[in-house]
Amino acid sequence: MAEDKPTDDSKELNDAAVNGDQPSKPVKRKSGARLLLLLAGIVVLAFAIAVVGYDYFAGTANKSSTSTSTSSGPSVGGPFELVGQDGKTVTEKDFDGKYMMIYFGYTYCPDVCPTALSDMATALDAIDPEKAAKVQPIFISVDPARDTPEHLAEYVSFFHPRLIGLTGSEKQVKEAARAYRVFYRIGEPQSDDPQDYLVDHTSIIYLVGPDGKLVTHFSHGTTPEAMAERLGKLL
Repeated sequence: MAEDKPTDDSKELNDAAVNGDQPSKPVKRKSGARLLLLLAGIVVLAFAIAVVGYDYFAGTANKSSTSTSTSSGPSVGGPFELVGQDGKTVTEKDFDGKYMMIYFGYTYCPDVCPTALSDMATALDAIDPEKAAKVQPIFISVDPARDTPEHLAEYVSFFHPRLIGLTGSEKQVKEAARAYRVFYRIGEPQSDDPQDYLVDHTSIIYLVGPDGKLVTHFSHGTTPEAMAERLGKLL
């Protein structure tokens, strides 16, 4: 009967026992420990990358947020060349050192323009006279065909003694309106008279600072009281 010969595995175990070494199982645990260390290193590295990535994107987001918050968007206002109610050329430089309170409209406007100009005048009269003196109220016509300098001079006198009217050529008016983002459109004649028409237009009152930059604006419907309160704080 043939004897059983020891297998390679049993021989390894016997040799290890004789030499005082541990069998192969602890060897496997040693490999497992290395694997755990490797995994731990990967976790630490991944964490470090995540932290660096967070700092980077957080910084980018903050820069983006700052850029958005400081961005003023499309500029409003700027140089213009128009014709005053006395027939002389008028530019924004004639008002250097003063605030300009500007409204675009037309003298044949049935209700919106008279209301806006009345509110503007009431607000100016309601604030401290020294502050009001810093402001030049201006009415710019978007209907130069009918609003001649002479007609404007008479019209603005009904609202405030310091209100001045400006008109000009179609090109001059269009350029001024474009600078202030003002929309206007001449309507079709409402009768056989070609001069009998209305004009659709933006109804906003602009306050421009002595440096020529927009300070604030008053939307249509802002009460004179609210307007005066804000002017008192800004001037």
